[in-house]
Amino acid sequence: MPLEKIFVTRHGFRSNWTVDPATGIYAASIPSPTGIPADPALTSHGVQQSKELARHLMDLDPPIDLVYSSPYYRCLQTISPYVELRKQRRAEGVQPPLDTTIRPEFGLCEWFGSAPFDHPQPASPHILKAMFPAYDEDYVSGVVPSSKGETLVQLYERVARGLRAIIDRCDAENKRSVVLCSHAAVIIAIGRILTGQVPESPDTEDFRAFTCGLSLYTRDPAEHGASVDKPANYLFPAIGRWNCELNGDCSFLSSGEERGWCFSGDESFPGTGSMTQVDGSPKL
Repeated sequence: MPLEKIFVTRHGFRSNWTVDPATGIYAASIPSPTGIPADPALTSHGVQQSKELARHLMDLDPPIDLVYSSPYYRCLQTISPYVELRKQRRAEGVQPPLDTTIRPEFGLCEWFGSAPFDHPQPASPHILKAMFPAYDEDYVSGVVPSSKGETLVQLYERVARGLRAIIDRCDAENKRSVVLCSHAAVIIAIGRILTGQVPESPDTEDFRAFTCGLSLYTRDPAEHGASVDKPANYLFPAIGRWNCELNGDCSFLSSGEERGWCFSGDESFPGTGSMTQVDGSPKL
């Protein structure tokens, strides 16, 4: 039984960080639980969003089979209330046994622009397991983003490799549906990769990335394993035909659509031969 549905959500409203583009030094006014400035926790509002998302995900039919997440704290924190509800329902025998782990997929990691310095990395599995008991230490991601960041094309390629691995594994495990929790740039890249709809301009507003918004991609059963018709700028491997059924839906969130994001020009840093970030402000 091949994978049929991919649900995609962005992390909830988080606290901010800054980076000095000249030195590569990251800072945050509110300390991160992991001690990494670019790895902030959710705000109290973000926590409320995550709980609303969890209740909504529990109402889906058929139930989601697996949970994948970026290994950054804000994503794990966002998807954890849903996993906790799955555990509760399993213990109560209300639903068939559900997997209650979170698979940390590095293909879903934050996007940092190409830079001459090293960007912060997620905390170690040992640290994250202590904070999130559902964290699956046995899961091994085959994708490792460059510590020096990525160009937009490299982002597409990395996300495509991560998606291909997720889809192949779900197919092999006979899973029907999966939810992925990630970051704004990756959310948009996922939509473009799954549908093959890659705009000429990266800042085209197409796939929406609101905090805790939910998108749904369904597989065309007649096209399982088929290649997509590639536009000239389709630079990553084809992974079959997927249709976008929901695009950043926030109808289940009490505050609706918030903190939308889209690409805006080149996100690279000085010294990489590209446009520079001049304000040092966080964007994802």
